Amino acid sequence: MSIFDSLFGKNKGTQNATRASVLAVLPEEIYESATMELQDIIAPSALKVEPKSLNLGDKIARTFFVISYPRFLTDNWFSPIINLDKIFDVSIFIHPIDTSLALREFQKKVAEVQSQINEREAKGMVRDPMLDTANQDLEGLRDNLMQAQEKMFDVGLYITIYADNELELFKIESEIKSILESKLIYLKPALFQQDEGFKSVIPMGNDLLNVHQKLNSEPLSSIFPFVSFDLTSDKGILYGLNRHNSSMVIFDRFSLENYNSVTFAKSGSGKSYCTKLEIIRSLMFETDVIVIDPEREYEYLAEAVGGRYFNISLSSDHHINPFDLPIPREDETAEDVLRSNIINLVGLFRLMLGGLTPEEDSLVDRAISETYAIKDITPESDFSNIEPPLLSDFEMVLSGMENSESVIQRLVKYTRGSWSTFLNKPSNVDINKKFIVFSVRDMEDELKPIAMYIVTHYIWNAVRKNLKKRLLVVDEAWWMMKSEDTASFLYSIAKRGRKYFLGLATITQDAADFMKSPYGVPIVTNSSIQILLKQSPSTIDILQKTFNLTDEEKYLLLESGVGEGIFFAGTKHVAIKVISSYTEDQIITSDPSQILSIKKAKQDLEEAEAVENK
Repeated sequence: MSIFDSLFGKNKGTQNATRASVLAVLPEEIYESATMELQDIIAPSALKVEPKSLNLGDKIARTFFVISYPRFLTDNWFSPIINLDKIFDVSIFIHPIDTSLALREFQKKVAEVQSQINEREAKGMVRDPMLDTANQDLEGLRDNLMQAQEKMFDVGLYITIYADNELELFKIESEIKSILESKLIYLKPALFQQDEGFKSVIPMGNDLLNVHQKLNSEPLSSIFPFVSFDLTSDKGILYGLNRHNSSMVIFDRFSLENYNSVTFAKSGSGKSYCTKLEIIRSLMFETDVIVIDPEREYEYLAEAVGGRYFNISLSSDHHINPFDLPIPREDETAEDVLRSNIINLVGLFRLMLGGLTPEEDSLVDRAISETYAIKDITPESDFSNIEPPLLSDFEMVLSGMENSESVIQRLVKYTRGSWSTFLNKPSNVDINKKFIVFSVRDMEDELKPIAMYIVTHYIWNAVRKNLKKRLLVVDEAWWMMKSEDTASFLYSIAKRGRKYFLGLATITQDAADFMKSPYGVPIVTNSSIQILLKQSPSTIDILQKTFNLTDEEKYLLLESGVGEGIFFAGTKHVAIKVISSYTEDQIITSDPSQILSIKKAKQDLEEAEAVENK
């Protein structure tokens, strides 16, 4: 039997006519029944109304209304609620009250309060401060209403919170209540009115709860909800957009108590992109920038802005002599500079030689002093006209000292072996440009920490020569945190850099290794700016503990996209999204596919120019 037979019976006469009419109507009805409307898209899969909550599909919602306000409301008292990293909706209904009606009500209230005061006086009772205060407030507000300085309103403030389960809902409710009750503002759930409460909060403009409190203009203005934490100053560079309210995060690191920053992010999350963006914008504000680049990511940027790029490797033509000495500043003596350099060189040799025993440490310290002495460099010397010794001179001095065989054996590879081209030559790099990059990508991994230490020490000596606004960027700083001596030297720059108008920007993708170092946390605490971009689950717990992140901030970092994270400056922090212009993006991008397309476009342009010239 067909579907028509079952629906319309066996009568042949009527059956054919009915079939014809059904066939004519059925496609249209089927089409209309399958049409999806807006409410089908936005409506939850199921809805259940309970006395204290609503079940909306997978979410639970609960609506509250404000029942009481204190005598005074401070400005922005509602901003802690607005800035909570929770899912909630807020509706504020403001119903103006006719001033003449309000004045009649006030006349009655004033008469009632004064009557109670007079009655207490007649009975000889002690005056009631609460009645006196209420009388003063009523009289003052009545005067302002009569002078049209204030207006009265019926105000309904409703909040709907959402959660995945009852426990989470209870936690959010407790947090919001504790914030408001600390300001003497009290909430109540819309008991047996959750349906009306939810409909009052959704953006339909219907006040179905009708739970109002009377407020005049001044306290009403303090509820203004469109406020959030900003990190915008009058000067500085643009770091990105505030993800909460799309305001610009503009900041000047040189306006803070120190000029240092740290950036933590997993590989591919945009940390180098963010840093290069800061560099290119800082250069426009007369800031000299020096970069230690372990991955050759800043070469194109150096070329684009007219800077200098030095490739430090065993086969490179660029050399740095670790025995170089800076010229003492006005507030320093030659003895101070020499002593500081000797201490740093002892740390370098500890790193180069794989550690020193106490006896070897003392021997190396004495040998460094004597190496300078054979070049007539003493605490009384003029460092402006000296030729510093080389590593081979240090080896020669050591060879004439007792019990130095072990140190010499380990030193030979740096003076006469395969690594001699790296260290045993006079310095020939000039950093008199606004943007300088030292690349150590082509240096052997075993030598990278040594190379970064020597380059950083050379930069530090150059910084001390003359006072200028400078930014030192150490990318992949976890290389330097592997050794206590390199980590200690980096920390000393973080502490002392402010004296020389130097900001240290430390960047790393390996937060675990960085924080394991005894100098990791001190470097973070000595950095006024901290930038946390997208993190991996393996490191997020360490960062949560170090930066006192809430669970919501922790999950924000896990779920952030490229160039998104949290920006800390002093005691404030905001969720940030790094943005760039098209031109900036073309200069600083690290995306391999984008770099290849840029190179191809450049090559095509050069070929076209060559053809045109022919």
